[in-house]
Amino acid sequence: MGKRAAILAGLFVAAIAVAVGLYLFRPWRIFTSSTVTEDIPSAAPLPVPSQEPTAEPSAPAASATPDAPAGPAAPAAPRELATGQLISHEHASSGTVRILELADGSRILRLEGLDTSDGPDLKVWLSDAPVIEGLAGWHVFDDGAYLDLGALKANKGDQNYEIPAAAVLDDYTSVSIWCARFAVSFAAAELKT
Repeated sequence: MGKRAAILAGLFVAAIAVAVGLYLFRPWRIFTSSTVTEDIPSAAPLPVPSQEPTAEPSAPAASATPDAPAGPAAPAAPRELATGQLISHEHASSGTVRILELADGSRILRLEGLDTSDGPDLKVWLSDAPVIEGLAGWHVFDDGAYLDLGALKANKGDQNYEIPAAAVLDDYTSVSIWCARFAVSFAAAELKT
């Protein structure tokens, strides 16, 4: 009876270890992939100054041309504040990072052409850490200041992340796709203005 109890206890401990390992590592994520394709957001059109007279109407001048119908103005194009190319860290990754200021003054971080591995608890971070190639760069992004812009929406595609209005962009020099579960960078980009 003692040998049988030891075998059952060992099987129980092994089952617990497998369950914990599956929860932590989520090995099926190696085989999953998702794509998000978001357009660059357009801010509301800027108002067009009114062409209507404010005083009593008068006869039009002889040289005046008929006014074209006044429609809404086209939104102003976003202004690029910084850009960078992703380098691989823990997982092979590629893509472009852009920080854009929209016409309304809001700012977004945009990932374009992102291609990385899926993983547990992936985040998009602005960071003050240097981008270091190789193993030495995998763990530096949580050493200093960072701003969590939210969960990675997908491991492929074009994605936008809102940057809070209070964020001081001069405080951040890099972007990391950060795996919070294992405290490791999947990919990073140095921001250049």
